[in-house]
Amino acid sequence: MADNFPTYRRLCAMLIGAATAAVSVTAQPLPQRPQLVVGIVVEGLSNDYLELLRSHFGQNGFRRLADKGVAISDIDFGTTLDGAASTALLFTGASPAVNGIGAATVYNRDDRRPHPALEDPETIGNFTTETLSPKALGASTIADELRIASGGLGYVYSIAPDPAQAIIMAGHAGNSAFWINDLTGKWATTTFYRDLPQKPQEINHRTPLEYRLDTLQWVPSMAIDRYPDLPSYKKSYPFRHTFPRGDKNRFRAYKASAAANTDVASMAVGYLNSMSLGKREGADMLALAFSLNPYPYARDADSRPELMDSYLRLDRDLGRIFDAIDAAGPGMDKTLVFVTGTPLTRRQRRDDEKWAIPYGEFSSRKAVSLLNMYLMAIHGNGEWVSGYHDSQLFLNHKLIKDRGKDLEEIRTAAARFLERMSGVSHAWTIDEVLSRQASERPEAFRRNTVPETAGDVFIAIAPGWQEIDDDSDTEAPRTVTRAVASTAPAFILAPQAAPRRIDVPVDARVIAPTVCRLLRIRSPNGSALPPLRL
Repeated sequence: MADNFPTYRRLCAMLIGAATAAVSVTAQPLPQRPQLVVGIVVEGLSNDYLELLRSHFGQNGFRRLADKGVAISDIDFGTTLDGAASTALLFTGASPAVNGIGAATVYNRDDRRPHPALEDPETIGNFTTETLSPKALGASTIADELRIASGGLGYVYSIAPDPAQAIIMAGHAGNSAFWINDLTGKWATTTFYRDLPQKPQEINHRTPLEYRLDTLQWVPSMAIDRYPDLPSYKKSYPFRHTFPRGDKNRFRAYKASAAANTDVASMAVGYLNSMSLGKREGADMLALAFSLNPYPYARDADSRPELMDSYLRLDRDLGRIFDAIDAAGPGMDKTLVFVTGTPLTRRQRRDDEKWAIPYGEFSSRKAVSLLNMYLMAIHGNGEWVSGYHDSQLFLNHKLIKDRGKDLEEIRTAAARFLERMSGVSHAWTIDEVLSRQASERPEAFRRNTVPETAGDVFIAIAPGWQEIDDDSDTEAPRTVTRAVASTAPAFILAPQAAPRRIDVPVDARVIAPTVCRLLRIRSPNGSALPPLRL
């Protein structure tokens, strides 16, 4: 016993020391919760352009995010989604199959027309005839959970060029959501939200976009020969875009330009300067959306100068927002900023014919007509096909039921027929999608499909082919289909998150729970994935 006594004492000392260390670690206070959250969605954000233009960026925009925050090289959306669906996925932490938003517009089988996914006839638009609300969004958002956690003491505001993005970011419990109306250029909102901040109303009355556009022009923000990797012919003819009063698409063209990003940033700075965000009990949130998609109204398909200029201008705009947080807000040391890109748009301008890139035109009207004739030859006269929207065919369910036909069999026959059409590379039935038998990523395709609003047959348009006769009310430059990645970069800048870089793909659905964890609030109710441990 005497021989073992020193060993016994050493063991006791080690146990006491470990216990003391554990108590010391446990006793360390938690870092202060951020007082302000700034959530930013950037459509088309690309790592390639961030790296290409890094030497031209200032210190307070993209560089600050990359050097002082958590930089995620690729957040994976599973399949390419539009801005509305991507934003819904990011802010709910749930896929479209769960949150209910698969695209900005959905096909209505009753009147056979596409409608906004967020259409709500029970609301009224302010400065717009649009009647929209977040009621179709079937899950809570980061904004909702932040408001609930503060008992309503924290405020949530969103600003975006696009109505669907503005409403989705504000969520169900937000205070207000403002966007730019396509037809008037005014800052618009919906009566679903109770607050009407003064800043957008002042701009609508005092300096409306309608008049500012008369003299506004978009030209390079630095000498054209300083833009990297440009061919000589692009340097000889610098771009210059105007938005003349006689152009019926002037507001849509403006919203796709770098000028719209700057106006969103200016509005955000105005909110920060006048609304005491981040200075009250309960954390506040400011959600913003920008676009870095290729400019569709450029002279030709090669719009690299415009795209690079958009990055440079957005870099300065981010710096202005961060400066305003330091000057009028709680300070960047008390602010959580998350910036998330979304996949690049699949529809882009066609290359000049002189390059002989394979090209074709896919007529949706012709496809509907031919498919209907085919089904009539088999099943008898009738309007078997109701319509087409967003690369989806919709069958006439009532007629199929009245004739006693098997819906799944007709879907399969329609898909196999469409696959033989020029310009269609693949066709899948909704049954194949739901049973995870469609596309190269069947699980991702399934979770990014909303069965309640989906068509009966999905088609993949061949690369280089243009969709025409889409019965769309909007006028836009003609575009062709390109295959694009379903990933984008993201940044999280928070006082309690040490700078690091994550180079492995990260599921986009983890952004919401990760942000909520840093805020020490619960995740949105449709978010099932664990947060990143930052």
